[in-house]
Amino acid sequence: MKHVLEALEDRRASARLGGGQARIDAQHKRGKLTARERIELLLDHGSFEEYDMFVQQRCVDFGMDKADKIPGDGVVTGWGTVNGRTVFVFAKDFTVFGGSLSETHAQKITKIQDMALKNRAPIIGLFDAGGARIQEGVAALGGYGEVFQRNVLASGVIPQISLIMGPCAGGDVYSPAMTDFIFMVRDTSYMFVTGPDVVKTVTNETVTAEELGGASVHTTKSSIADRAFDNDVEALLQMRRLIDFLPSSNRDDLPEWPSFDDSGRDDASLDTLVPDNPNKPYDIKELIAKVADEGDFFEIQEAHAKNIVTGFGRMEGRTVGFVANQPMVLAGVLDSDASRKAARFVRFCDAFNIPIVTFVDVPGFLPGTAQEYGGLIKHGAKLLFAYAEATVPKVTLITRKAFGGAYDVMASKHLRGDVNYAWPSAQIAVMGAKGAVEIIFRADIGDSAKIAERTKEYEERFLSPFVAAERGYIDEVIIPHSTRRRIARALAMLRHKELENPWKKHDNIPL
Repeated sequence: MKHVLEALEDRRASARLGGGQARIDAQHKRGKLTARERIELLLDHGSFEEYDMFVQQRCVDFGMDKADKIPGDGVVTGWGTVNGRTVFVFAKDFTVFGGSLSETHAQKITKIQDMALKNRAPIIGLFDAGGARIQEGVAALGGYGEVFQRNVLASGVIPQISLIMGPCAGGDVYSPAMTDFIFMVRDTSYMFVTGPDVVKTVTNETVTAEELGGASVHTTKSSIADRAFDNDVEALLQMRRLIDFLPSSNRDDLPEWPSFDDSGRDDASLDTLVPDNPNKPYDIKELIAKVADEGDFFEIQEAHAKNIVTGFGRMEGRTVGFVANQPMVLAGVLDSDASRKAARFVRFCDAFNIPIVTFVDVPGFLPGTAQEYGGLIKHGAKLLFAYAEATVPKVTLITRKAFGGAYDVMASKHLRGDVNYAWPSAQIAVMGAKGAVEIIFRADIGDSAKIAERTKEYEERFLSPFVAAERGYIDEVIIPHSTRRRIARALAMLRHKELENPWKKHDNIPL
């Protein structure tokens, strides 16, 4: 028996070497960890259970019958725990055929996807690969299709997270694109459908891989990636942090972690957060930090559409999704990018029963031909649709401006907001006083004294939270320093909320 066990250990050692020590060293020289090193960092120490370690490619075309039969075939799959909670994982191994996807490689991934779905646990994909294995032709393409189908079936059932840690090209990009979150590593990862050489051939554009699909592009311009990190280690540690915020599935309770932050804590600094000058900006992230447990906030898409802030925090130890207009950027106005960003986040929270806290300071939708030609109406409708569709607890606080249709869109009482608060500084109206007066009293525009008088009259009548409160659209006007306590109590009251939308096969959100 001893020799059999020694033979097994030899085979395991060979499989763990992947493409060999020379290729592992090359991976390290690029500033990247290997697939197994990444898994070891991501999961609790010693918790990884690997599957299909000895699977090998079966292709015989184009010289593949003479190629090395490397155990694992370019992807490491299995399960383990993150802070004691089960997660499934697959990691592309760039040292084996460049991590390219073959038929057997795809079968390993689909097996782990099926297991994650059956066991209602999150799945994390670590991508570092060159696309399909060309020698396998349609067999590789079929493998991609099988992976894609499972991404769709798992959507909204279990959290799916993609971490791009090297090249991710061709068919490889579409699986991450259908997952809930995509994160990248700066300078070592990139994503694109076609690489720089093909782009040069087809469009005559000369572009580098970084310019075409690097982390800086996808976190700021395209919004494909939700965040970027400086290196593999930081990225993997942040994934552990994110997992702690997420439920294991759409039927699981939210994770609860011990909190040493008093939910009844008052914060006097909030009484002076909003400047007296209505046109002066302030940082809405300061409000989030002072409301969330211990100021812990995991921001999503922080580098894209900065005029709206989205991310996860906790209240009384339980996960909450925060959505907030950011007066520091474009005065917090809603545009196409901000609407899409927030809509996607709201829909994720609703799918996984995460309560949504919305902080509102919005002067309206961004005007102009660029926005209108770019489909602002439909993009704005996505955010409206997402909030209106959501059945999770929704707590809204208007800190300052809530003008026009943007007031309705931002989780208003009319879109089934459960608890809607306002600070005394809130201004709720169709538009700002100056613009409103110039429309209503157009005949008096030449008379500055009259316009000033009318403006003051409009401000006193409409630019306060009390007109909305009189109609029940605002449940209460609260003192700013009590915000954390009031929101925490509202969420505690709503913990067992039940609300169902009419039956439908699925909705038809304005994509």
